[in-house]
Amino acid sequence: MSAHLSIKRLKGQARPRVQQVSLSEVFPQTVSDAGAIGFVLSRLPKTSAPVLWVQDHVSCKEAGRPYLPGIREQSQLIWVTVSRPADVLWAMEEGLRCHALSAVIGEVWGAPPAVSFTATKRLALRAEAAGVACWLIRRAAEPGLSAARERWRVGSLPSAAHAHDPQAPGAPRWQAELFKSRMRKPGTWALTHDRAADRVHILAPVRDGAVAESDGARRKRAL
Repeated sequence: MSAHLSIKRLKGQARPRVQQVSLSEVFPQTVSDAGAIGFVLSRLPKTSAPVLWVQDHVSCKEAGRPYLPGIREQSQLIWVTVSRPADVLWAMEEGLRCHALSAVIGEVWGAPPAVSFTATKRLALRAEAAGVACWLIRRAAEPGLSAARERWRVGSLPSAAHAHDPQAPGAPRWQAELFKSRMRKPGTWALTHDRAADRVHILAPVRDGAVAESDGARRKRAL
């Protein structure tokens, strides 16, 4: 209830104009892979406007809550946990009514009936009408029928080499597969995040062998 009231208070605040956005879905390659979270955070609009983050109970228990030091310093976070996947979708819709938010993120575990084509269509239309980025993270689920404008599979790759310590992990890297899109050509890429510049760089396509089989074998995987 307190989070809902906070959203209401934000409705009168100004928000910078952004290009048209819609609903995107992300499917982590493994249920515990945090690479999907890093990928979504790197794609959020660069603004100080708040982000609404909604998790169902199982997602929070199995994948953990948002780690605040890993989010941009200027970002504000409204974090909500609910019991049912249907409540996640309801809270996301309510958040998309608030033009003062920069983004809405939802996490749903598995493939509950509540996450239907109709439900995703409502989220997509609401996000497009409000101009608020909307991301739905689907753990332990296979892609079914959905109205999401973009659908991704994301997994962690071995981190890049550290510039000053070969035994330490460097910049995080992901393999991101865009397998459905109404706005761009699908494909698979290796991505890295430059934290200093807060930018995501696209490396050579994975099929070209930019990430060799032994690359990072002696270092920890990016978590």
